[in-house]
Amino acid sequence: MSTPAPLSTPSPASPAPLVWWRRWWRKQSPSRQDRFITLGPLLAVILFLAAVIAAFGYLRIEEIDREQQAVKRDVEYAQQRLRLRLLERQEQLMRIGRDISNKDVDIEEFMSQAESLVNQYPELLAVTWVDSKRRVKVAYVSASANAAQLRGAGEQLKAGETDGTYGLARDLRQPVYSRPLNPTDSSDYNAPTLQILIPLDDQGRFGGVIMGEYAIDGLLRFGVPTEVTAKYAVTLVDDKNRVLAGNVPPPRNPAARLLPWTDDAAEYEIPVSPVGNGLLIRAQGYRASLGVVGSGFFWLVTALSAITVWMLLGTWRHTRRRVQAQQALISETNFRRAMENSMLTGMRALDLQGRITYVNPAFCQMTGLAESELVGRTPPFPHWPEAEIDTLMARLDDELHGRTPPAGFEVKVKRKNGELFDARMYVSPLIDPRGQQTGWMTSMTDITEPRRIREELTASYERFTTVLEGLDAAISVAPLGSEELLFANKLYRAWFGGEVSGHMNLIAQAGVPAAAPTDDALDAVDGLAGFPTDTLTTAQTENAEIFVPNLGKWLEVRSRYLTWVDGRLAQMVIATDITPRRHAEEQAAQQNERAQTASRLITMGEMASSVAHELNQPLTAINNYCNGMVSRIKSQQISNEDLLVALEKTAKQAHRAGQIIQRIRSFVKRSEPNRTAADVATLVSNAMELADIELRRHNVRLSHYIAARLPQVMVDPILIEQVLINLMKNGAESIEQAHMPTARRSVELRVVPKTIEDQSVVEFSVLDSGKGLSPEVMGRLYEAFYSTKAEGMGIGLKLCRSIVESHQGRMEAENLYNGDEVVGCRFTFWIPVTPLLSSASSATDNVAIT
Repeated sequence: MSTPAPLSTPSPASPAPLVWWRRWWRKQSPSRQDRFITLGPLLAVILFLAAVIAAFGYLRIEEIDREQQAVKRDVEYAQQRLRLRLLERQEQLMRIGRDISNKDVDIEEFMSQAESLVNQYPELLAVTWVDSKRRVKVAYVSASANAAQLRGAGEQLKAGETDGTYGLARDLRQPVYSRPLNPTDSSDYNAPTLQILIPLDDQGRFGGVIMGEYAIDGLLRFGVPTEVTAKYAVTLVDDKNRVLAGNVPPPRNPAARLLPWTDDAAEYEIPVSPVGNGLLIRAQGYRASLGVVGSGFFWLVTALSAITVWMLLGTWRHTRRRVQAQQALISETNFRRAMENSMLTGMRALDLQGRITYVNPAFCQMTGLAESELVGRTPPFPHWPEAEIDTLMARLDDELHGRTPPAGFEVKVKRKNGELFDARMYVSPLIDPRGQQTGWMTSMTDITEPRRIREELTASYERFTTVLEGLDAAISVAPLGSEELLFANKLYRAWFGGEVSGHMNLIAQAGVPAAAPTDDALDAVDGLAGFPTDTLTTAQTENAEIFVPNLGKWLEVRSRYLTWVDGRLAQMVIATDITPRRHAEEQAAQQNERAQTASRLITMGEMASSVAHELNQPLTAINNYCNGMVSRIKSQQISNEDLLVALEKTAKQAHRAGQIIQRIRSFVKRSEPNRTAADVATLVSNAMELADIELRRHNVRLSHYIAARLPQVMVDPILIEQVLINLMKNGAESIEQAHMPTARRSVELRVVPKTIEDQSVVEFSVLDSGKGLSPEVMGRLYEAFYSTKAEGMGIGLKLCRSIVESHQGRMEAENLYNGDEVVGCRFTFWIPVTPLLSSASSATDNVAIT
């Protein structure tokens, strides 16, 4: 007899999941266990409701799929029937076309066959015979057609009537269907139509087409089976989704599209062959069932599930309120512990006898001692330095008796490794729930780093103050809109005292804009509050040179806006004594004026022989006129009229000689620079009159072009004339050195207005036909005492550029080329119409740059 087997033999791995589940469950907090217990039934109800909805949805999707298959099958059947009907009409029209090509059908026979087709098939509106030139030979139109289909013999087809299919049929020589002609495409048609064009063959040539026109509505009514139109809303649409024929079903309820299975209206469309994608047949099923939303059983299950969920939520809220008190207590405890552990301030509690009863982690971290090494200890404590024990004992006695200052006190504290650091302590009493004091709470903060930073800031401030006090410039800072002096260095106080009036006077004399004090300043309110200051504080420094009578000094004043340490917008002024520099500039101006006078004298010395020759002509004329008059008076052969004419000519020649002498005197006369509004044409004319003498001596032709209506310029006419004369004389000498032939010995002066860098200027150009400037000469052109002429001093062009730049202008030189050959040189300089004179340059208005 065999031993019966045990009823169940559990495998070693079977209890493992259960054991794991129990361990995980016991590790959860009571609140989490309550939450899981509540969420279990809620999840079960939600899953049940989801399963019911999924079942309904699956069944509905199956039903929709069957309906979709049915509508697809019926639409394809209707499309096949419509295709067969179109092919039959196509074949009949092609038969007529073949008879016409074979000359077996005349116009009367065509009309008879067309009438038979149109009367037999209602969807066929018209049959038209069109020749190769798009002219209608004959057409038969149904009585139901509109006026647009009526065409007379010889009438030309319009380009839009066949929608481009006429040319396609002519090229392919095959039957071609046109796109549906919709009333929205052409105003000539009242209803959508479809055309078929059958090409005709005339002994191998294109002989025209047979055009049949279908009513698309007739194709739908007579081509689609009635059993299909009874079940579906059948429409014929074009490729732009426009309905051409049929009834459009009413729009569906948007709410029915929330779920995919609630969209229960089956729909299918397919192109109509052989027309192509231009004509589609579409069928949409009528909604016959109520769907999932209309099912009463579905709503019953939903309502029961909602009630169950509501009850479970109510139970969960009740359980949650019960757990909230426990959670609040745990959260408060954890919060206080976390706050205590995260504090950087050390906390130490003493009882009334001075024994340590509590220290926080920050206190242990500061001293490097563990909590066990501090709690329970009595004075002296291990974190007291040996050298400070007596002082700290006195401090502890004051602490235990409540005599510590409210602002705290500073002490030295020793770490476990023997390192000392500075700390500040604050003391407050400890009160128990009965209102009795049980000890003292001391907070300790490490102030070693703040003290180091404060000492560094103090040293930095002292260095900053020492540097500013030692500067040889007066520095002051004052806020905008307030009569308050924020900062003034030693030199400012020596010049103006500690008053803000000196700062304001410097700003006023320098012409720097500053906001005047307002009534808001009296109420300690910033009058400029709210205005953007970035543009002012990032602006460049403004400079000005002024004379202060009270000090008897010339000062260079620089100012800029800055944001003060308290956030207010302030203005800093730096005043530097430039009196020695101004004296040096005045001496340099005098020396430059002497150099200019010497240059003019040198120029006139070089022109002396030409000037003598020029004066010889009027003087010789005067002598001849006087001798002639004396001879004729002696011989009594002159009348009063002839005598008067001779005297007028003599006076004219004397006046001419006087003008030459006067121009030379005014040119070489040493005078102070005097800028006036000068007429450009007069200035150029005077310069040409003097330079023309020298140019004629070198046998150089002078031509000029002066633009009309030139504006006046603020210049010293004598200085600008000197520049023009020097440039024209240099051009003549360059031509002389190049030994140019007479035909190429010319100097041209051009004066035109221009706009350079958004500034209106007058440009002066002197062009010569000399040998140009070599690269070496171009690099040293304006170098002092450098000259290419053996007798030259090398100061002419240097002075010319200095004169132009003193008028805020620029001078440049360039060679003129004809291909690779240098054919001359051009010197150009321009003078601004309204010179931009700074305050610094206004004092030395016409001083040349040396």
